[in-house]
Amino acid sequence: MAYCTLEDILGAIDEADVIEYTDDDDAGVVDTDRVDQAIEMAGVTIDAYIGGRYQVPVDPVPDLIKRLCVDLAVYEICSRRSDPPENRETKRQQAIRLLEKIGAGAAVIPGAASAPSGSGSNPVQISSATRIFSRQSLRGL
Repeated sequence: MAYCTLEDILGAIDEADVIEYTDDDDAGVVDTDRVDQAIEMAGVTIDAYIGGRYQVPVDPVPDLIKRLCVDLAVYEICSRRSDPPENRETKRQQAIRLLEKIGAGAAVIPGAASAPSGSGSNPVQISSATRIFSRQSLRGL
């Protein structure tokens, strides 16, 4: 499930810039496959950070998740051909820091469903056979 759309991306970056970063064939249009790949990578990143605390994919998509997805996807798009602009790197770093806080429980996603209990690590259970030797049975030997 995609957390943002091409239209959301175009709300954050000029279409001419998206064309410049994605149009490897010089067709003069946005390569939607490349944009979709960037959106998917951003979604995977978001899920990796918040999956321990929230059900993923998050549905319906809260505005916060959409904004984070746009920032991460735009960074992916901009970094395809060269170093991304400094403001895009800054937005990516801010998004990652917020995702780390969400994953650690220091921030929340309003309206998102918590992960079901028992998700995360499984506790280790150990069982063994009855003891054959004990201090009592070895006394006097």
